[in-house]
Amino acid sequence: MSVDKDNLMEEPRSGGIQVIARASAVMRSLAVQPQGLSLAAIAQAVGLPRSTVQRIIGALETEDLVEALPGSGYRLGPGLHQLIHQAHGDIISFVRDSLEQLGESLGETVALSCIRGQQSNVIIRAISEHELRVVIPLGRSLPMHATSDGKVLLSTLSDEEIGRWIAADPEKLTGRTLDLPGLLAQMPGIRRDGIAVDVEEHAPGVSAISALLPTFMGPHAVTVVAPTARFEARQAEFRQALETFREDFKRARG
Repeated sequence: MSVDKDNLMEEPRSGGIQVIARASAVMRSLAVQPQGLSLAAIAQAVGLPRSTVQRIIGALETEDLVEALPGSGYRLGPGLHQLIHQAHGDIISFVRDSLEQLGESLGETVALSCIRGQQSNVIIRAISEHELRVVIPLGRSLPMHATSDGKVLLSTLSDEEIGRWIAADPEKLTGRTLDLPGLLAQMPGIRRDGIAVDVEEHAPGVSAISALLPTFMGPHAVTVVAPTARFEARQAEFRQALETFREDFKRARG
């Protein structure tokens, strides 16, 4: 009696895939509950027996991907945060030179940002050498409803999710700041083109344009920001430069 060798090899391979899938489901359940979950709550969230979840949690805890909370419960661990930080550093190092070249070619301030919490956060920048220039504070969290990078990052969410993040009547920073209906009205075009514009919606005299930059670490935005007078005269040029930057990024990342 002969046995199919390929079938014998497939069984452990399938089992390994199932283990990874289950561990991923457990980690995703913890990712949406940063305050932590009990074993019973995790088991309910992922639809697995508590004993199975306990074994998975034990393995993840050994690798510091999950950590126990005082009393009872678990949350994502420092090992995962370290991996994320290292991967994010890789994106920054990869983009930095290209971003600086973009800033030099346009003569304007440019920046790379991502979502942190429910705001956009500037992680690297190249500041214009113009005497009249815009300086974006590094690491500063900005309101997403009133900035071009915030809007382009929000476009990766559904309208329902945006409605949960942004109040119906968000803070009005200038006379041009959009309310929630106005913001949602722009989303189809932003999702289509991957481009968003802010003309004095965040600060008087300052305008910006951003392009969505998909990465393995989630959505990022690359932005050109300038005094409104120069921005309005060069908006089409800025848009073309961002589209070229995005295509070059995609090709370089393979």
